[in-house]
Amino acid sequence: MAESSAARSNNFGLLRLTFAFFVIVSHSSELIDGDRSREPFTRLFGTISLGDLGVDGFFLVSGYLITQSFKTSRTVWAYIWKRNLRIYPGFIAASLVCLIFVAPLSGVDLTAVPGDEWVKSLFRMILLSSPVLPGAFSGQPHAALNGSMWTIAYEFRCYVLIAIMGLLGLFRRRSLLLIIGILLVLAAAAFLSIDLNPQGILYGLFGTARESLRFISLFLFGAVFYLYRDKVRYPNMWAMIAAAFLIASLFNARAAALAIPTLGGFLIFWFAFLPNTPRLNAINRSIDISYGTYLYAWPVQMLLVKFIPDISPMSVLVSATFFSVVLAFLSWYLVEKPFLLLKRATLTGAAAEEMVCSSEGIDQYPAISVEQNTRTDG
Repeated sequence: MAESSAARSNNFGLLRLTFAFFVIVSHSSELIDGDRSREPFTRLFGTISLGDLGVDGFFLVSGYLITQSFKTSRTVWAYIWKRNLRIYPGFIAASLVCLIFVAPLSGVDLTAVPGDEWVKSLFRMILLSSPVLPGAFSGQPHAALNGSMWTIAYEFRCYVLIAIMGLLGLFRRRSLLLIIGILLVLAAAAFLSIDLNPQGILYGLFGTARESLRFISLFLFGAVFYLYRDKVRYPNMWAMIAAAFLIASLFNARAAALAIPTLGGFLIFWFAFLPNTPRLNAINRSIDISYGTYLYAWPVQMLLVKFIPDISPMSVLVSATFFSVVLAFLSWYLVEKPFLLLKRATLTGAAAEEMVCSSEGIDQYPAISVEQNTRTDG
């Protein structure tokens, strides 16, 4: 019990919310006119945006927590059930909001949308793909109903990968997982410019080769940090050294691809497990708005740009943060939390107590990202 309580004393909630804010900041200037050069990290480093760094951080955190979720689940099916309850309800609700409410405001005539487009929309939701309707935000630089939701499918594929690896017994051979993680990070850095993109149903099932390498390598390195949690220590001096080398690496795209999973992962988990930070521990823990903030930030920003001529990036940032947080609270209370309670409804007695005493409360949160077509890889 004491060990479980200690494991729950962490700052993962604050980290997730911070990463969500990174995405809003990253988009606030670019969605106005398509000019990414004003984005803070792009201007500073020229290789990576603040939103890119946020999504990388989310996949690292998710790799750690989802591996924990698998290891503490009674069965593989219990693990899959939990993952579906976390991802699908919020995603489907946000997709429907985009299709039914945001689309008409964006310029789409819903009465003129052919029936096959609605059927495609249904399949997109099943495949965790972004909602699409012809004519949405036509004329704006990034004409998409929700250009941030594309990474959710990659997240879910990583969930499936964790289940497969667990069934194969790979988590009992953590040194092998470490080797695989290192090789994938090296491959992701080596093939930053890879152009192998399947089409149609293959894309829906597997995504692109480059992004798959990127996300799987980050996710697995997060898993490695979890599997070696009894070995890794986080001295403050090491964190300072890691931060210095990480910052230096961000000026080169391939160096950044190597440093973010390793040095960046170390810094993330150093901060997550800072001792004696109860106020930080409490942020975004019992009421998690990070997923909802991510899901709704893009359409809010796009509507602000559409309806307020000459709006400034700072006005987009402040307004989008406010409205996204409001919608995130609604998403949490009306959609996400009720479905998450179904996890407990399937457990009774000792199993339910085991879940409550474990870190189940911190393994629920998906990664977020920036719009795929605007990412800079250097």
